[in-house]
Amino acid sequence: MATFLYRLGRLAFARRRLVTLLWVAVLAVCGVLAAKAPAAPDDGFAMPGTEAQKAFDLMNERFPGGHADGASARLVFVAPSGQKITAAPNEQAVERTVAELAHGEEVTGAVSPFKAGAVSKDGTTAYATVSYSVKAGELSKGATDALEQAAQHGRDAGLKVEVGGNALMAKPEAGGSSEMVGMALSAVVLVITFGSLVAAGLPLLTAVIGVGLGMALITALGSTLGLSSTTGTLAMMLGLAVGIDYAVFIVSRYRAELAEGRTPQEAAGRAVGTAGSAVVFAGLTVVIALAGLSVVGIPILAKMGMAAAGTVVIAVLVALTLVPALLGFIGRRVLPRKARNGAVQPKKENGGSRWARFVLRRPLAVLLGAVIGLGVLAAPALDLRLGLPGDESKPTSTTQRRAYDLLSEGFGPGFNGPLTVMVDAKGTPDPKAAAGEVAKTVSGLPGVVSVTPPMFNKAGDTALLNAVPATGPSAAETKDLVQTIRGHAAGLKTATGATILVSGTTAMNIDVSQKLTDALVPYLAVVVGLAVVLLLVVFRSVLVPLKAALGFLLSVAAALGAVVAVFQWGWLANLIGVEQTGPVMSMMPIFMVGVVFGLAMDYEVFLVTRIREGFVHGERPREAIVTGFRHNARVVTAAAFIMIAVFAGFIGMGEPMIKMMGLGLAAAVAFDAFVVRMTIVPAVLALLGRHAWWLPRWLDRLIPDIDVEGSKLQTAAPEPAPVRESVGV
Repeated sequence: MATFLYRLGRLAFARRRLVTLLWVAVLAVCGVLAAKAPAAPDDGFAMPGTEAQKAFDLMNERFPGGHADGASARLVFVAPSGQKITAAPNEQAVERTVAELAHGEEVTGAVSPFKAGAVSKDGTTAYATVSYSVKAGELSKGATDALEQAAQHGRDAGLKVEVGGNALMAKPEAGGSSEMVGMALSAVVLVITFGSLVAAGLPLLTAVIGVGLGMALITALGSTLGLSSTTGTLAMMLGLAVGIDYAVFIVSRYRAELAEGRTPQEAAGRAVGTAGSAVVFAGLTVVIALAGLSVVGIPILAKMGMAAAGTVVIAVLVALTLVPALLGFIGRRVLPRKARNGAVQPKKENGGSRWARFVLRRPLAVLLGAVIGLGVLAAPALDLRLGLPGDESKPTSTTQRRAYDLLSEGFGPGFNGPLTVMVDAKGTPDPKAAAGEVAKTVSGLPGVVSVTPPMFNKAGDTALLNAVPATGPSAAETKDLVQTIRGHAAGLKTATGATILVSGTTAMNIDVSQKLTDALVPYLAVVVGLAVVLLLVVFRSVLVPLKAALGFLLSVAAALGAVVAVFQWGWLANLIGVEQTGPVMSMMPIFMVGVVFGLAMDYEVFLVTRIREGFVHGERPREAIVTGFRHNARVVTAAAFIMIAVFAGFIGMGEPMIKMMGLGLAAAVAFDAFVVRMTIVPAVLALLGRHAWWLPRWLDRLIPDIDVEGSKLQTAAPEPAPVRESVGV
């Protein structure tokens, strides 16, 4: 492989104009296709195989026009201090507000609280539910503006009015200012690392081109492949991350080859042949992690993973072809000014080599200290509770959070998470009797505050009733209640012949959390297993891949511990603007595994391939560790700082789920890069010595020799350039 990539790098360098024009043409064509492509559909958050999803689908079938998955809003009205909401002036103000919305755009129903009996026992609070024909996030601006204006008219009449539900839910955005801040911080880190504006700008430029091409393809194929508008979020984040990383490693190796006295074209070929080999296999580990999201069983996660994997493949191709082509235009200007006039031998000692020697002096003590430290940080993860945070986790500055609090005060905490119980009595002799028996059974269960009368469809064979729990939507007691109701379903079916299904937002969140929890172990097995096999081929070692996987699990556990401590226990929560503690987002563990595993293996491949390169070329094991750190530790550190800066930028955003993602990913990258890869890896390699590269003979014969270290390049004579070299000076 190294020889092939070496030739590819030299060719791209020599034919730089053609290669650059081809990439520009591909980007332009994809941009045009994206601009002309029809709008991508919103495939929602379907959860095939869950009881809640089955009930949603059945509702849409049995209650046509009911829009079970449509957006909804709850207008909460509170009378002025000392007054009742049922007082004539206040009641009239509520009626006018509801009537204003009843015939509005995309509204399918808006019922007065006085007709629906939606008034608190103390008479101070009432609520009206507004139903829409489209999903949350798809409401037109006219519909949301009308909702906000109606609420304001109620306030103008002297009432306290807040809007709950998902009608005003904004789509989480991981782009915009966060990406700009991340790019700016990345530029600063790269300038400090390379000491050259040209060298710092090239990785940023190629990463933007790769992400632009990936996003254009996702948009162009969105309608054909059913990719929603949210599919590209992960692709943009990871495409930018790995695009910068891969270009940085090739540019860094190119600079090192120039410093050893090689011509620019030869340096480009060797950079792509050595660092490019690491890029290929690092990219494959990321693709494995992302494609593995398909085993989770959630369509939107599978699509996000495949779209992001495609963007990573583009980033690898850009690094192997466009980066050496652009180096052909830059030439020696990629070096600091004082190093351009001649070959400058690389320093024998730098921060990386000094750190490696420190670890090598006391490898066992360093290893134990790092493992114990990560273990302590991971301890809170033992108390991990998963869920999908709702309005209760939003800042108190939002109307959704204020509406949630007002409903809890007026009607009880469980009122914000009612359970929808569907009674499928089709084919039974007496559907009404069956629904009545279900209502009686559910209302008698501990933890149920109230049950609404059954509401039948036009055919009269299916009924819906709402059960209000005594506890909030994210409480463990509510989850137990859902399981209790489902546990009575078999007995009720025997007694009445009707099928009982529990659904609603609260039940759906519980099902999502359970499905993601169940999928975590299979996902880990698939991703880690395939990556260990891949690293076995790369490093031709049994112990190094196992060490890499175990170190990754340590860093993810420590990062999850940090998330639990902040968002579930409330430690330092005020420091980052977390106003309400609660369960950790259900997708967080799998999301962190997928994203962080890919980045962690990047650092592992880039660092350890350089160590193995030194070992293969005749250095003793400890010397090879120092050599690898002298050449690559600085660049790995820069790449990690860039990722930490990008992810940490999301901590300052208002959406709690995005805050959680930002903290979790930033912590995971920090722990993995600096504790695992920069500390545990050299300590373990030092303790193992030559045994680190042990491989059974029978396995050695089975594994292909891909020469990722570029040992064949040491004896290969430079090939003549296809065209005359002419590089910048």
